[in-house]
Amino acid sequence: MDRLSLDVPQGAIFALLGDNGAGKSTTIRMLNGLTPPDKGWTRVLGMDAWVNAWQLRRHIGYVPERPKFYDWMTVRQIGWFTSGFQKRGYLDRYLDLTEQFLLEPYSRLSTLSKGQYAKVGLALALAIDPEVLILDEPTSGLDLLVRREFLSSMVGLAGQGRTILISSHQVAEIERIASHVAFLSHGKILLTAPMEELRDLVVRVRFRCDGQIPEPSLLGKVLQEQNVGGKWQVILREPDRSALEQMRFARGISDYEETPLGLEDVYCALLGKKTSLD
Repeated sequence: MDRLSLDVPQGAIFALLGDNGAGKSTTIRMLNGLTPPDKGWTRVLGMDAWVNAWQLRRHIGYVPERPKFYDWMTVRQIGWFTSGFQKRGYLDRYLDLTEQFLLEPYSRLSTLSKGQYAKVGLALALAIDPEVLILDEPTSGLDLLVRREFLSSMVGLAGQGRTILISSHQVAEIERIASHVAFLSHGKILLTAPMEELRDLVVRVRFRCDGQIPEPSLLGKVLQEQNVGGKWQVILREPDRSALEQMRFARGISDYEETPLGLEDVYCALLGKKTSLD
């Protein structure tokens, strides 16, 4: 990681977004007390995630990208086994969750589909009744309807005051539930913001210009610039509102429009990848 700084507020659904290899899983391992930071510190619920890892075990629900259990056990047995390390009531909560997930309690884990296996991991994590839920690529292997149902359930959990950190490279499907977002690349945070502020931080401006093209750098930090069919498109980070207003009504400027970007286009723009024109 490269001087990564991240603050996840209580009750947030915080999306940590990035391509494979961006550093998401390493960040999550540090938050879970599985890997110490080379420098600096990581804190969860006010405690040092490495020094106090054992204390945090009963407060953090964690689902790794590729969970691995004792596959000779049944769905019920893995819950019973795990309950020995947890507070009273864990097994009952786990069995209720497996029923909700339509998991057959006496099926061996080795016979489950990838999606069913992922549901077992989620049930084990939620049965802790965690204050913080950390999910590393949680929808991997789930079909479309199950993914949507799962992501919608995160909103309810956050409404109960839980803090949820979701790591994913599936940017589009996270957009409708996240309250906060951080874009990560090569161990660096490119941008982090609440979702309602992101609309003002990165914008797409389109216009036609008869004559001299305005200098885009005067409008804000230029992430992308292109001319298609005589219409200019500029994607700006932290746009200068007064400069945009002046340009909007300047002589020779027509068909002016300004639109916010979806998460996918924001991420592509931050990484210098081509974004859509629509």
